[in-house]
Amino acid sequence: MIEELLQRAIKKALFTLYNIDTEEKEIVLSSTKKEFEGDFTLVVFPYLKQAKKKPEDLAKEIGEEVVKEIPYIASYNVIKGFLNFSLDKNFWIEFLNKNKSNETFGYHAICSDKPIVIEYSSPNTNKPLHLGHIRNNLLGWSVAEILKANGYAVKKVNLVNDRGVHICKSMIAWQMFANGETPQTNNEKGDHLVGKYYVLFDKEYKKEVKELVDKGVDEKIAEQEVPIMKQAQQMLVKWENKDKDVRDLWQTMNGWVYEGFDKTYNRLGVDFDKVYYESNTYLLGKNLVNEGLEKGVFFKKEDGSVWIDLTEEGLDEKLLLRKDGTSVYMTQDLGTACLRHNDFGSDNLIYVVGNEQNYHFQVLKKVLEKLGFDWAKNIYHLSYGMVELPNGKMKSREGTVVDADDLMQEMYEQAKTQTLEHGKNDFPEQEADKLYNTLSLGALKYFILKVDPTKNMLFNPAESIDFNGNTGPFIQYTYARISSIVRKAMQEKNIDAKTIKISEKITLNDKEMDIIKTIYSFADVIKEAGRNYSPATIANYAFLLAKQFNAFYQDNSILKETNEDVMIERICLTYFSGQVIKKAMHLLGIDVPNRM
Repeated sequence: MIEELLQRAIKKALFTLYNIDTEEKEIVLSSTKKEFEGDFTLVVFPYLKQAKKKPEDLAKEIGEEVVKEIPYIASYNVIKGFLNFSLDKNFWIEFLNKNKSNETFGYHAICSDKPIVIEYSSPNTNKPLHLGHIRNNLLGWSVAEILKANGYAVKKVNLVNDRGVHICKSMIAWQMFANGETPQTNNEKGDHLVGKYYVLFDKEYKKEVKELVDKGVDEKIAEQEVPIMKQAQQMLVKWENKDKDVRDLWQTMNGWVYEGFDKTYNRLGVDFDKVYYESNTYLLGKNLVNEGLEKGVFFKKEDGSVWIDLTEEGLDEKLLLRKDGTSVYMTQDLGTACLRHNDFGSDNLIYVVGNEQNYHFQVLKKVLEKLGFDWAKNIYHLSYGMVELPNGKMKSREGTVVDADDLMQEMYEQAKTQTLEHGKNDFPEQEADKLYNTLSLGALKYFILKVDPTKNMLFNPAESIDFNGNTGPFIQYTYARISSIVRKAMQEKNIDAKTIKISEKITLNDKEMDIIKTIYSFADVIKEAGRNYSPATIANYAFLLAKQFNAFYQDNSILKETNEDVMIERICLTYFSGQVIKKAMHLLGIDVPNRM
């Protein structure tokens, strides 16, 4: 990378001229701002005191030394304390020739054998996946791929919350109201069927609470004493005591849900290296709690419940086991964290979970640290904002969520309508179906991932599917246009952009240079996205490159260019742009079509 050569030359100049010894990595270079001439900029202010020079003089003297060292530097200019270097056009042509067919361009070398474990999805088996889960899954999968592109080994894991009182609620409602209904008897996805009974439980629960309140019972007491809630709590105790009938029903209903989840994951295009189940990990957590009791890390209250006091750490007292001995989310998370550390030998655990769980993960880290696990300090909660709709927030219990399957189907229908309205489809039925699916998922994924993960977002399906503006379909259409040009170059001109060399005789115009510099920055963009766990960085980069290519395409002939050397350069630049767009979109989990 030219930046490394510049850093080395600047380091040498500082030492030679002023006896300033500094590390290369401490020499900060940035891309020169658009309004100034240059490619890379060095700010010299940090060296003024030691050099005892005025900013302009210091910058000029460093510039003169660097030009002697690096033949690629065509010129430099100084604006106050800013030293701007301009690279020779042959550097950029050599860059294009060397990298346009490099399949690993932008990706970083392997930097660690120890895997980073990233958990995402984490559904409950009492309801289908919804819009909130979609953001979770897309973030988790994309961050995993970005980390891989940064040279890290990554293990993608899912923790299925398959036990607990919320699961028992669906089971109780099914026993009360289903009359033996199954996914097969009514041709319904299993996760949808189970979710229906979770909603029915809440309706019945509210009805029973109201009946007690109408009889004069205090509302808070009524909420704890209604028969249907008592039944769910009793079922959980039976489950933990391995009651056969309860376990059989639990396995049956969870099996329905898993089959439904798999279909949703497959359509969404996310996967996992390993799936954990809370029912297999909560006992490990209970063992850790018992060990903590023996060590005096935890304490037991008079009612038998087990807690930890974290008030000195600025937190609070946290429940670890209920008074009836049943576990809570924190219990199983303790066990799962230790299991993952042991399974993969990993010291870095990333949890992709909504920001409403910020406190939970602060507590998890502290509890594990107090239990003596040094690696707990490396737990990272990738806290993301909620997804809202134009009509407000979603509530699973009330059945007002936007179902993931329904949303993907709605996106498919909108993609089909938009494509036909734009007159872009002359494909056979099977190929058209694949295109609509590619566009719809591209629209959904891009719209969600282009937003900073930490921010809440408003999802608008109609806006996301637009073929213009900052959308997935706009970038996909740009790639399809690029593919068409590259195909025609081969078919009509017999020019293979992968292998042909660009001549050094040509001159690069401003729009071409904009694209080349953006492509050149791809590796740094990947690094930044990995450092911040932010797919939005990649999404905005892909849009910028697509936008720059379209601006170039509008103003420049490519296949009709009369100067053959220029035509070859533009075909190669077009091809390289497409390859980088494709790579960037892959990191977001988005396919790009060769034809539209």
